[in-house]
Amino acid sequence: MMRVVRTLIVDDEKPARERLRRLLARDNRVELAACCANGAEAVGALREAARIAAPVQMMFLDVQMPEVDGFKVLSMVMRERPPIQMPEVVFVTAYDEYALRAFEAHATAYLLKPFSDEKFQATLDHTLRLVRAGHAAAMMTQLQTLLDMSLDKQPGPPAARTATRPALDRIVVRGSERVRLLPVEQVSWIEAQGMYVNLHTRDGATHLHRALLGELETALDSRRFVRIHRSAIVNIDLLIELRQELHGDYVAVLRGGTEIRVGRRFRARLQARLGHQI
Repeated sequence: MMRVVRTLIVDDEKPARERLRRLLARDNRVELAACCANGAEAVGALREAARIAAPVQMMFLDVQMPEVDGFKVLSMVMRERPPIQMPEVVFVTAYDEYALRAFEAHATAYLLKPFSDEKFQATLDHTLRLVRAGHAAAMMTQLQTLLDMSLDKQPGPPAARTATRPALDRIVVRGSERVRLLPVEQVSWIEAQGMYVNLHTRDGATHLHRALLGELETALDSRRFVRIHRSAIVNIDLLIELRQELHGDYVAVLRGGTEIRVGRRFRARLQARLGHQI
């Protein structure tokens, strides 16, 4: 028989937590691991579950919470070392219709407040099927995209949000036997790989680094690095050409011949950095 699925509830409103608790208690396929009143408690509960080798497999996560919101919870968990197993995430949200289309487009389970018992049960059944299919690892890229979108909704460009912190001058890349300190000027471009990134260097090497692309973007010097695609950041010093294709999109060509498509929603960032309309 299938073991019960360990589940975490995270919501800053007590009535919402209690309702989720009651609904989950009716289903013998589920075991409640913890019920958290804020994002910080959720991260702590996930850490403790990993420490005792009883990982949480499913999480009902409120998006809008003070201080540490749902997106921040995911960001913090993805940066944990040693890694914490990411549970299947059901977002519990009161977002408007526009934002919900983003959730739907990236196939992430969600419950729109207020939701009916029937809607809850359908979402629970769907998510339990994903847990049993081992879907959580495949969800990383989807979560990365949603995290990036949440950063884009914050006021000001990425550089303005981090102006009080010095720009990153080297990246600590941890290997199995050594730790490499990689100066950022050696990086030609950075490619998202779910909860990791590939750091492509001037000498043609590639280094796998555990980080989220959106967070790395805010840590780098925006005068040198610019995000041109949801999956790519480039070193502007190595950009030698922008090639326009027949349908109007652009491809960035780097020194050495690497070609990277410029995403339409990132074109304005590149224009601002170049000081020229494209």
